Amino acid sequence: MSGPSDLQGTSRNAVLKRMMQPKSVAIIGMSTKPNTVGHLVLQNIRANGFTGDIHLVGRSAGEVDGLSIHADIADLPEHLDVAVLSVPAAGVSEALQGCISRKVGSAVVFAGGFAELGDKERGEQEKIGQLARDSGIGVIGPNCLGYNNYVNGFLVSFTGVTKLPRVAPGTSDGVALVAQSGGLVGHLRLALLSRSVAVTYSIATGNEADLGLGDFVRYLIHDEATRVITIYAESVRHAGSFLQAAQEARAHGKPIVMLHTGRGVRAQEAAKSHTGALAGNYAVMRSKVERAGVILVETMDELLDVSEILSRYPKPQKGGLGIVSFSGAFCSIAHDICEDLGVEVPSLSPEIEAALKPQVPAFIPPKNPLDLGTQPLWQPELVQIGVEALLSDPAIGGVAISIPPAAPANANTFIQKIVAAKSKSDKPVMLAMLGDSSTLPPEFMDTARENKVVLSRSSDRTLRAMAKVVAYGNHSDLAPTPRAIPFDEMHGMTSGTQPEWLGKKVLSAAGISVPQGDLATTVEQALEIANRIGFPVVLKAQAGALAHKTEAGGVILNLEDSDNVRVAWKDLHDNVQRAKPGLQLDGVLVETMSPRGLELVVGARRDPQWGTVVLVGLGGVLVEALQDVRLLAPDATESEILCELDKLKTAKLLYGFRNIPPVDREAVAKAAMAIGRLMLTHPEIAEIDVNPLMVYGKGQGAVALDALVVTN
Repeated sequence: MSGPSDLQGTSRNAVLKRMMQPKSVAIIGMSTKPNTVGHLVLQNIRANGFTGDIHLVGRSAGEVDGLSIHADIADLPEHLDVAVLSVPAAGVSEALQGCISRKVGSAVVFAGGFAELGDKERGEQEKIGQLARDSGIGVIGPNCLGYNNYVNGFLVSFTGVTKLPRVAPGTSDGVALVAQSGGLVGHLRLALLSRSVAVTYSIATGNEADLGLGDFVRYLIHDEATRVITIYAESVRHAGSFLQAAQEARAHGKPIVMLHTGRGVRAQEAAKSHTGALAGNYAVMRSKVERAGVILVETMDELLDVSEILSRYPKPQKGGLGIVSFSGAFCSIAHDICEDLGVEVPSLSPEIEAALKPQVPAFIPPKNPLDLGTQPLWQPELVQIGVEALLSDPAIGGVAISIPPAAPANANTFIQKIVAAKSKSDKPVMLAMLGDSSTLPPEFMDTARENKVVLSRSSDRTLRAMAKVVAYGNHSDLAPTPRAIPFDEMHGMTSGTQPEWLGKKVLSAAGISVPQGDLATTVEQALEIANRIGFPVVLKAQAGALAHKTEAGGVILNLEDSDNVRVAWKDLHDNVQRAKPGLQLDGVLVETMSPRGLELVVGARRDPQWGTVVLVGLGGVLVEALQDVRLLAPDATESEILCELDKLKTAKLLYGFRNIPPVDREAVAKAAMAIGRLMLTHPEIAEIDVNPLMVYGKGQGAVALDALVVTN
């Protein structure tokens, strides 16, 4: 999880401050030929009133707009703040070395032709990153479109000459855009501006040979005009740095809203050709970033909607979603959508219900969702009464409102009542004014803009956005976790896949229950063990190279007596030799047959990008077919694990289903915690897979029936 951006703290922020707010600039690759990239960069810098020093370097001496062109980077003064490299890919390394020799603080690399093309070019990109790390220069790119600072009015761009609109002095609710796509940044900015949301920065990070998402997050945390950091990512290249920065942003009260592509294979391939991103495991990424407090969204609509809501309501509160509508049909639709999204629609508290009941007509039940029907046409005050009531309920963290098309006079009255209601609470409110693209009254729009009402034309979008915001409000900040202590009496393991018997000794030392049994190398030993532990027993062939014992005929179950064991001993060895000729077994594991329970899987592995992740889910033969699993951090608490278990698609099985009694969820959590602790304290362990973990009734524990441990 290490990477270029592990150089953290004030020194990295100082580099970025020099880049974003420079007092001196060099443009490398300048030509006297007009309308070239260097010319556009220079025109943009000057069009926005830059008053610092500008230096030009080209292949040959000359003059552009009254500025001399130096023929050598060595002619530049030392300690310039930023150098813009307008050179082809083949010339980037040499130009960067020249900048380093002149002690330039930072550099922007426009050129493509690096990791997005293939492994050879990826190697050249890595050399650029190494140069940056060794020297301390901050490099954005390669393959990027530059950046815009709307706070101070400075931009580095070649896509046209633009006079930047600066954010108003005193702005504190702006949204900063950071993306691995320059084209997408432009769309997001225009969309937010159309909603009267201030945009403070737009930064296209490109291939991120050096500066990464975590670095820009840390810089923006301390920007007073920025309230929300909105990110589009195709790969978080320096995952450790980003997760730490995300936790810092959460601690500073600055939400990060992120759209990360790559849920499917085709999206991963597209990202690879775009920015040279090596596709990571999306599920692992999700578990890590959401735990760090990042709001991970799945669509561009959600990215915009959630960013706008949080720019208006920076401190969402704990609780479920309140819903106000004029339609019973929408209330039913809302319940379905919220159930799919996993967002709670809580009942009103008895106190709020009692307070609301005398204020609404008898035929309007005071509940959540609150269906006001058509009555607001005659009693528009009901809109304010209903919204205020739901906002005042401690169990509700935010309110979604859905109103059908209305006559202009009615629509204007409704928006005024909503503004009055939301002014009495800092809980987030979002309004869906239905009617798709139909025209809304000018007075309605003016009132909405002046009062910063978060407005949508889709109830579905409103519910999905509010579900993300409510989940963010309910997110528990990570408490510092004590350092994991290694387990005593760990058994020595060689490199590679461990045989089951040795893996189970490791699990047993970690406090995870395993069946009674022992390893036998002769049939006489097998009989002695079976008689000692009691029949029925199971025989399992043991060798590190025999990962799939069942397929090889290396597992024989339900042996009731000594005669069965003798026959099974011979059969097992014959089966294994047919399947794996010449394989030398460590022996045969003789264990008690465990009673039936609920089969779950618990495991862990080390992701090359994101680090260690623990897995819990439905086990047995269904684990691959259904893939009903949840991913966790290795230091997850018992409450975190129990919460994730309840998010399984088959979670109802945990609480009793037909002839299956409620199971010992706490025992599952303790097993997952033990495996996480193993991974944290024994870096030589690469992977653990316990499948099945047989879980019994409440208070009766869980037993690891099979165990796979892989070491480096």
